[in-house]
Amino acid sequence: MPSRPDSGLKVVGTGVYLPARVLTNADLEKLVDTSDEWIMTRTGIKERRIASEQETSTFMGVAAAKQALANAKLKATDLDLILTATVTPDSMFPSSACRISAELGATGCPAFDLQAACSGFLYGLIVADQFLKTGAAKNILLVGTERLSSVVDWRDRNTCVLFGDGAGAVVVRREPDSRGLLATDWGADGASSELLHLNNPMARGKAIAPPAPASPDCIVMAGKEIFKQAVTAMADSARRSMDKAGVRLEDITCVISHQANIRIIDALVEKLKFPRERCFANVHRYGNMSAACIPVALHEAASERKLQQSDKILLVAFGGGLTWASAILEW
Repeated sequence: MPSRPDSGLKVVGTGVYLPARVLTNADLEKLVDTSDEWIMTRTGIKERRIASEQETSTFMGVAAAKQALANAKLKATDLDLILTATVTPDSMFPSSACRISAELGATGCPAFDLQAACSGFLYGLIVADQFLKTGAAKNILLVGTERLSSVVDWRDRNTCVLFGDGAGAVVVRREPDSRGLLATDWGADGASSELLHLNNPMARGKAIAPPAPASPDCIVMAGKEIFKQAVTAMADSARRSMDKAGVRLEDITCVISHQANIRIIDALVEKLKFPRERCFANVHRYGNMSAACIPVALHEAASERKLQQSDKILLVAFGGGLTWASAILEW
């Protein structure tokens, strides 16, 4: 086993925000040619949250951040850095992180966004760890917030059933006697980006000619191919992180993976040969919230007392880019 460091990244506060509106599979039956059985069989999703006009990515991110700060017993003025992972910012600039900073009253605190789609939160965690290790920051707020309902093609039954809105946040700091992130792994494959993408309509230089998606400014996904790539990439990344950390599969208390759909989660734990009952899942309640999935799941797992001090947690994600990341976190 690697030698114990003097200090490491510690999650000292978590928070979430979930819109009040619930969109059930029965509601979707009225919008597209689908059924509760069809959706449940293929995705395991029963319902998802849909943001109102007021509930922007910034609004949700601020609410989650306030809860995380309260749980960490810190004020916004205690923060040294704010990172936000999102693919649905309110504006190209200012960044969501800057908007969140302003709402929190963290004047002068550096703030910027990360865009790695569903892997965004783990990318942010890896970046935060570097600032803590160098001593450049002591308290960091990391937010994952998404309003995917605004970029979903509600005529496409293959994608509109998958996504939901929400936000999760963590406050991390470097503390003595904490091992924190034991190891991480991340990567990207831009050559396969067309399998899962969301165009920027402002950057389109010419008219879209057929054959083209019904809504070129909505999420486009090659579901079957993404399924295969996601399972393989996450399993391989998880193994690399465990190898780096000198951790065996039996040492892992809990797996918290990106909540894309239940079939991907099941295939991942089967590929890893990990007990399914030790894999936390809430995809049935919220669907795929992209960068918000893991922080929301982490908050709920902690709130439900499924995580105890010194537990080793495997965090793993896959998203558009294509991107992937994993981390072994000691709670």
